[in-house]
Amino acid sequence: MSEANASNLELPNIITSIAKLSPHSTFSKNIVIWENVIFSLIVISVLSLVAYFASRKNKLIPDRFQNAVEVVVGGLDDFICGILGDKGRKFTPFIGTLFLYIIVMNLSGLIPFIKSSTSSWSTTLALAICVFVYVQYSAFKELGFFGYLDHMMGKPRGILAFSVFIPLMMFVLEIVSQLVRPISLSLRLRSNIWGDDMLLAVLANFGIMGVPLLVFSSFLAILASVVQAVVFCLLTTIYFALCLPHEEEHA
Repeated sequence: MSEANASNLELPNIITSIAKLSPHSTFSKNIVIWENVIFSLIVISVLSLVAYFASRKNKLIPDRFQNAVEVVVGGLDDFICGILGDKGRKFTPFIGTLFLYIIVMNLSGLIPFIKSSTSSWSTTLALAICVFVYVQYSAFKELGFFGYLDHMMGKPRGILAFSVFIPLMMFVLEIVSQLVRPISLSLRLRSNIWGDDMLLAVLANFGIMGVPLLVFSSFLAILASVVQAVVFCLLTTIYFALCLPHEEEHA
């Protein structure tokens, strides 16, 4: 089912409601086209305000709000460094921001008249491409040009280093693997959130008889939103781990 056809099944949101007031105007057509970007910007604004108020006046003895933000940031740092080690701390701002951005977008679809931007492939593909570019940049920076080529060829050593076919085959397979990652990463997130949103929209049309199922499905959607944000960031962290030099290489 295309996104255009699927949009007819979606719950109404504030953008589509405004557009229905004047369905043939240029303004209405434009805001519908850009609705995912608009909801993404709303999430960015909310996260920016939370970050501003949490860091505006840091106290030695934090209040509840500052303490809650520090717990979340500390938990994300422990999660990333638990996989990448201490050298992974420099990736905490990027991966941590990704996690917060994705989980808030996922959960925002449960708020009446708000849509999850992550139910659109354009949003999740953009995030996955950002991950792909940063991973490749980090690999070049950490390994160097020849080290990166060596990594792409599977680090042939011994007799394999003198062969041509196997390193070349590994190089081609690694390129295909790298190019497929943004597609699989983005489709996994988009498909799960889109499926949850469609299920809630269908159950909402059942009226009062569908309320028990709607409540139960909402709890499942909350769980799926958290899990999908964790999976996206876990895979991102693993992609960094695969391209960074390992400790035994320095021994």
